[in-house]
Amino acid sequence: MSISLQNIVAGYDDFQLKTVSTEISEGSFTALIGPNGCGKSTLFKAISGQLKPREGTIAIGGSDIASMRTRAVAKRISVLPQHPVVPPGVRVEQLVGYGRAPYQNMLGIQTSKDQDIIQAALETVSMIDRRHQLVSDLSGGQRQRVFIAMCLAQDTPYVLFDEPTSFLDIRHQYEVLDLMAKLNDDGKTIVAVLHDIAQAARYASGLIVMNNGGIHTAGAPSDIVEHSMIHDVYGIRTLIYPDPVTGTASVSPLNTCSNSQETLSEMV
Repeated sequence: MSISLQNIVAGYDDFQLKTVSTEISEGSFTALIGPNGCGKSTLFKAISGQLKPREGTIAIGGSDIASMRTRAVAKRISVLPQHPVVPPGVRVEQLVGYGRAPYQNMLGIQTSKDQDIIQAALETVSMIDRRHQLVSDLSGGQRQRVFIAMCLAQDTPYVLFDEPTSFLDIRHQYEVLDLMAKLNDDGKTIVAVLHDIAQAARYASGLIVMNNGGIHTAGAPSDIVEHSMIHDVYGIRTLIYPDPVTGTASVSPLNTCSNSQETLSEMV
């Protein structure tokens, strides 16, 4: 069950995507990357159903999202926004329980199945011991894990993350990325907006590179993370070399006044 975008035009009065077509395969880990203002967050919101396209169709498993009920979409796609709001006075287990809303009646009564899923989600993100703690008392990394647990409790095949590592220190960035990779290994299809090219290349199976409101290129990181792409999209010269741990692409900017790009490239 893939997500297919056909001739999408979406956006706002001051910015909109150019006609975008792409497909996100079931079981993939897809990262949307590109410079600030390139359209990746707009594309993310269109994919997640937060922004209705002005033209074109977005389909999940052949079903057009626009024709689906909100609850039906919520059973297929869960979303962690860039700045999730922490309700005052809400405890960890309660917040994670919000993920079960698409499956509950208007009274919001939890069943034993709901409770089992909530507990399993907390265990997956290693927050079961803090289930009675106020979310507002947690660190940034802990809060992010609780919101990921809420997405897990929603029990969807697709989990979408909008800049999930923003404002986290390097340890918590990699904790969140490792958790996302584990979810992907467990069968979830992951779509994430990421800024760090090396992190995207390390964790994602596919990249969609956005620039000027359109898709510049898309494909496996090993095929598309190269000097000319980064220069065209980000406007900087870079040295690209294998990560000593994973062998995936690492990127170091060069002095933009330097003429040593070709020499350094030959050294790698």
